[in-house]
Amino acid sequence: MKTLQELYREILEQEQEKGRDLTGEYDNYPMDCLLHPEKYAPVVAKGSCDSCGGESSCQDSCIFDAIEKIQGKIYIDPQKCTGCGACVDVCKMGRLMENREIYPVLDALCDREKEVYALIAPAFAGQYGKETTAGQLRSAFKRIGFQGMVEVAAFADILTLKEALEFDHHVQKEGDFQLTSCCCPVWIAMIRSIYQELAGHVPGAVSPMIAAGRVVKKLHPNAVTVFIGPCMAKKKEAREPDISDAVDYVLTFQEVLEFFEAVNLDPKEMQEDDREHSSRAGRIYARTSGVSEAVQMTVEQLDPEKKVKVKAEQADGVMACKKLIEKVRKGESAANFFEGMACAGGCVGGPKVLADKKEGEISVNQYGDEAKYRTPLENPYVKELLERLGFTDIMDFLENSDLLTRDFSSGTSAAV
Repeated sequence: MKTLQELYREILEQEQEKGRDLTGEYDNYPMDCLLHPEKYAPVVAKGSCDSCGGESSCQDSCIFDAIEKIQGKIYIDPQKCTGCGACVDVCKMGRLMENREIYPVLDALCDREKEVYALIAPAFAGQYGKETTAGQLRSAFKRIGFQGMVEVAAFADILTLKEALEFDHHVQKEGDFQLTSCCCPVWIAMIRSIYQELAGHVPGAVSPMIAAGRVVKKLHPNAVTVFIGPCMAKKKEAREPDISDAVDYVLTFQEVLEFFEAVNLDPKEMQEDDREHSSRAGRIYARTSGVSEAVQMTVEQLDPEKKVKVKAEQADGVMACKKLIEKVRKGESAANFFEGMACAGGCVGGPKVLADKKEGEISVNQYGDEAKYRTPLENPYVKELLERLGFTDIMDFLENSDLLTRDFSSGTSAAV
């Protein structure tokens, strides 16, 4: 079966042989964005823009200086753009939108030699209907051609354990502090590109998305991994050079909904295919303070007698994150664990959610409360998975895992 890229190329060549150059008659940019999303930023522009005049509001909104206006057209630098979505929110003319990866995913699903796995973010609860379960979503993904669905919350469990161990090991006295690294790529990009002097306080851990992709590929070497969530920034994170081996494509909840609608599939009508892999700690990552709460619970279980307790402070929203880092930088906070989320409310307030932010938070909390286990230390699946990956020693898991470790101190991120 031909891929969409091959079909599109053949049509262009056929018309060129007839003396008709389609690339000259039409703006090839929108189609090229669809067929080759890896060439573009997480946010792409459509059409010319002259409504704002002078310095446009989209440019003002970007703290990473990723947007330029060239001859009436908006140019978004794929190296600098993090996909935070601030520019999309302020664009008065609706000229900015997410870079869509649905067509390459369709190609992969049509290739019978590939095993395609859906890696679904913890924020999925309530997004496809309040009553839709994880088991029904798993059945829905299998129906449309995925080999299976993996809950990234299980890998949030593993990263919670790693961050808790980091805190227990490194935060020993008043004045020590830790910047969480687990969740938000915009938060990390902000630290690495604007506040590089604080990068040493970020523990060397990949995000749950990257951990999930790497582990799935280790266990299934032929796997194609597709992360599904509410976030455009994950599209950029998946392409960063040191972690680009983990996730092949990133779709938003909205892209997947369009897919379901196109094939007339309603997840809540599917049969259950349920598997219990994640604890409450991993499931609540999707809302503001969830990471802090998960790490705090796990640290308390690791060392009930630890003198320096987790004292967390959180920020959500890009500007609020920036203000929090400024407080840390100036020593104006008494906290020792800092969590930042680029979206108001956390991932449940992401730019591509399907449910109201408050409803999403309620659903996430409910799903967390339904978990059999509170923390990764109680979760037997975490123990089993770590043993399958070859981890039997705590310090080896903490420091020497190529699967789970990332160096934030050397150089800057691809977002710079």
